[in-house]
Amino acid sequence: MFSFFKKKFGSAPAPAPTAAPVPAPLPVQAAEPSPPEVIKELPLAVPSVPAPNPTPAAPVAAEAPASPSPAPVITPEPASAPAPVPMAAPALVPVVEPVVAATPPEPRRSWMDKLRQGLRKTGSSIAQVFTGTQIDDALFEELEEALLMADTGVKATEFLLEDLKRRVKEARATEPKAVRGLLVEALADLLRPLEKALTVGQHSPTVMMVVGVNGAGKTTSIGKLTRHLAEADQKVLLAAADTFRAAAREQLAVWADRTQVQIISQEGGDPSAVTFDAVSAGRARGCDVVLADTAGRLPTQLHLMEELKKIKRVIGKAQEGAPHEVLLVVDGNTGQNALSQVKSFDDALGLTGLIVTKLDGTAKGGVLAAIARERAIPVYFIGVGEKLEDLQTFNAREFAQALLE
Repeated sequence: MFSFFKKKFGSAPAPAPTAAPVPAPLPVQAAEPSPPEVIKELPLAVPSVPAPNPTPAAPVAAEAPASPSPAPVITPEPASAPAPVPMAAPALVPVVEPVVAATPPEPRRSWMDKLRQGLRKTGSSIAQVFTGTQIDDALFEELEEALLMADTGVKATEFLLEDLKRRVKEARATEPKAVRGLLVEALADLLRPLEKALTVGQHSPTVMMVVGVNGAGKTTSIGKLTRHLAEADQKVLLAAADTFRAAAREQLAVWADRTQVQIISQEGGDPSAVTFDAVSAGRARGCDVVLADTAGRLPTQLHLMEELKKIKRVIGKAQEGAPHEVLLVVDGNTGQNALSQVKSFDDALGLTGLIVTKLDGTAKGGVLAAIARERAIPVYFIGVGEKLEDLQTFNAREFAQALLE
């Protein structure tokens, strides 16, 4: 689950260190009376025996009485030690690799089932279009209506239909079921520009400013993101800059306590001052990420949007080049209104990424196609529930399959 970001420093593979220590303990345990110094002499004693003459074993037996303990230990050990060493290394490699490869897909598959259930209403309405027996103009007209009802938008719907007709002609498809598969490919290609990983580690700290309207799940998404970052050994500092909404600071403090991260907050303080103090504290404490929770704004409330612009400017004064990420949390149930929010917040702040939440409700899902066509801002995460594992990275093909298959 931790593929949502890339660290600045490289990660060392885990299986390699396990195979190295295997050959060393075997000869040590076989010769209990000999101290660690005897092990260091073993490779020196092995070449000295075969170098003069491999056949005469008598001289070794003759020297045995002079030193009874080393002689019997040295002669049997070289013969038995090489045998288990080559067999142990290949035996461990096939055992470790399948275990690591088999575990991660399980939670992802469970999450995909939730995503399909959340998008089932939209998927079933589109699937009914392909129940006929002919590929004709009526099929494309019904598909156009279904896509518009799924909040895909006029521009994205026109683009998908033109692309789909081209694919049908090139593939020489004759059955509506084949057209449905081609639509999955067309939608996946349209959504692919939104598929991008959130990067941390290029700046110290990486400052993220999170915005959104009230009720979109902004503070909850920050808590989930904080948990994932903390579990990935990232030192996170939260800034409770939502000083307008009641209990917003307390809600963020609960997430900070759950994830055991630090939080900067002021009761009734100025949001810009809170963010400035948080960024300064993050730099002084050597934090990897500073997450600033800002108050919910409506794009139509111009004076509140100006307050967000001020917060962004103040963050830039606390650290040059910050904020490095401006994330907008969007409720997936709002349909075309979500596209309007994306445009307004992007024009005011310059968004770098989106978090689409509540796709487990009555979300139609097609709004992502509209965003990809009209304002292709990366979708870092999508959420399908309240649990921590319900916030996952966005994958264009997975989303297209969950929506249409």
